[in-house]
Amino acid sequence: MAGPLTGLRVVEIAGLAPAPFGCMILADLGAEVLRVDRATASDGLTPPAGPLDRGKYSLALDLKKPSDRDRLYAITDNADVFVEGFRPGVAERLGIGPADIRDRNPRIVYARMTGWGQDGPLAHTAGHDINYIALSGVLDLIGRADQRPIPPGNIIGDFAGGGMLLALGVIAALYERERSGIGQVIDAAMVDGAALYTAFMHGLHANGLWNQPRGRNMLDGGAPFYDTYECADGRHVAVGCVEYPFYLQMLERLGINDPDLPFQLDTTGWAELRQRIGAKFKERTRDEWAHHFADSDACVTPVLPPWEAHEHPHNRSRDAYLDIDGIRQPAPAPRFSRTPAAVPEPLSPEPADVERLLHSWDREPPGQ
Repeated sequence: MAGPLTGLRVVEIAGLAPAPFGCMILADLGAEVLRVDRATASDGLTPPAGPLDRGKYSLALDLKKPSDRDRLYAITDNADVFVEGFRPGVAERLGIGPADIRDRNPRIVYARMTGWGQDGPLAHTAGHDINYIALSGVLDLIGRADQRPIPPGNIIGDFAGGGMLLALGVIAALYERERSGIGQVIDAAMVDGAALYTAFMHGLHANGLWNQPRGRNMLDGGAPFYDTYECADGRHVAVGCVEYPFYLQMLERLGINDPDLPFQLDTTGWAELRQRIGAKFKERTRDEWAHHFADSDACVTPVLPPWEAHEHPHNRSRDAYLDIDGIRQPAPAPRFSRTPAAVPEPLSPEPADVERLLHSWDREPPGQ
């Protein structure tokens, strides 16, 4: 293994996307991640094998069996991090709650990934990404004017506000452990993480800069210089020329040179600007515009599907995507000058590999 987290030992109780994504990040950065799968078939949603599994080892246990639970205890005795994504109280009922694990290993960081958090009126209720971002204020920001909010996939709640926040919490707790010598319990809630992503908007709102309904503000598609436009081939470009010099470059490259054109920030002229800009973009294909704007500061880029993004010259030059087990996927990030991450390997469920991993955990104490 390679990366800045080399030597870190993580036990991940298998679950749905948010916690596995957070553990994928840890594995990408060099941590040894052992995922504990259910020995019996689940009656819930099971994500397909793929990128979230990369760089991990897999061991199947039935945590309702005392013998399998004892084996998990022995494994966590030698671990630095324990991650679970159950509803509040479930881990305790299984005998793997914070007290069960941390009484044996006080140095362990116990990370809990939930939608609503460990307490509060909704803590024990079901939910998904769309619910967490709705309650945090994120969903209301996304969508066209005079239309209903549009769910942005399950990116903001599950992955940005969930798994990414979990990984950050783990790193912070490990840093604190360097001073205190003991671990702690992390309550990572997707609703909290999603709310963090509205911090900038709260500042804009307090200063009167984000006070229009959805789809009518500068950064939510309301402004003609921060939006997407359809091209001649039905595909789209993204325009983000907020700064006036960049805006002028966009107009110049589009061939719009009209002294009577409304001023950029005159909201009463935005409809006319949108019409003029949109008509120009309809004259060429998306890729023709991408080439036309490639060397400019006009902030115009092609809108690429995820499965096409690897073909863009910038992403190719940075090796931003790679193939693992036949699946193209984003490469580990961020990048480190002295301890670069290795190319992740596919999930290893082979008993011999798992035994070698656990043998190394037995021989060496967990991170100090």
